[in-house]
Amino acid sequence: MKQLFFTGILLATGLFFILADILKLPTLKTARALLGAGKGSKKAAKTLEAWLMTGAVKLSKHIRMDEYKHIRMANVLKAAGYTTTPEVYTAYAITKSGAILLGIIPCLLLLPLFSPVVIILAVLSYFKEIRKADEQLKAKRDQIEGELPRFVATVEQTLKASRDVLAMLETYKKNAGTMFAHELDVLTADMRSSSYEAALTRFEARLNSPMLSDVVRGLIGVLRGDDSAVYFQMLAHDFRALELQRLKGQAQKIPPKIRVFSFVMLMCFLMTYLVIIAVQIMDSLGTMF
Repeated sequence: MKQLFFTGILLATGLFFILADILKLPTLKTARALLGAGKGSKKAAKTLEAWLMTGAVKLSKHIRMDEYKHIRMANVLKAAGYTTTPEVYTAYAITKSGAILLGIIPCLLLLPLFSPVVIILAVLSYFKEIRKADEQLKAKRDQIEGELPRFVATVEQTLKASRDVLAMLETYKKNAGTMFAHELDVLTADMRSSSYEAALTRFEARLNSPMLSDVVRGLIGVLRGDDSAVYFQMLAHDFRALELQRLKGQAQKIPPKIRVFSFVMLMCFLMTYLVIIAVQIMDSLGTMF
């Protein structure tokens, strides 16, 4: 059985290299560079992920999307920091789940009862990969929305002395969080190279946040010469209320966690008393006998 297993591995490896030469697949180094560029990360890509990305690039040529889905996914990927195309991103999810699904072959030979588990893992892997960009964008949007109340309050105070929108953004960027500062960097660079209103509109479209849309609408009003002081005062009031509501929601999640630890502490105290009582009983029985 062991000899047959190792023979199968060697045969599969040989066939892979022959097919790689026939299909002219890129080298591992090229695939890892492509994967690193696609994720927008400075970390070196893992070898397995590089091979999966190679297969995804080949598979992406056969994936077709309607225009709406393509544009939406492209915007999500761009906002989340990915530089791959929607077709490659989808193909990577399919390739990764397919690679996991290949594990069903040895399962059918050695552990047939384990085959449904492999199928479930492959399906879960696909949905996890296909939703990864949306989850990263949601986390990014939540972090930026958490800073908007402070940003709106700053704009409200700044409007009393100046109406220079670019200067407001440049000044606030120095004290902004990592995500928001990066987006403001992109926005200010875009404003210098194009129309201010167009840059703000693209900034709004990248994140697709209702709160950010309200802020951008007010900044465009400032650019057009409108008296936006009252607008930002009302917006600051509404955002403060939303911030308090968000903090209350976070606070409500804490008591269940505290109850768990309180229960553990209670059990520890009870065990301590029970041990003391048991020791006293044993001492009493020892003196009696």
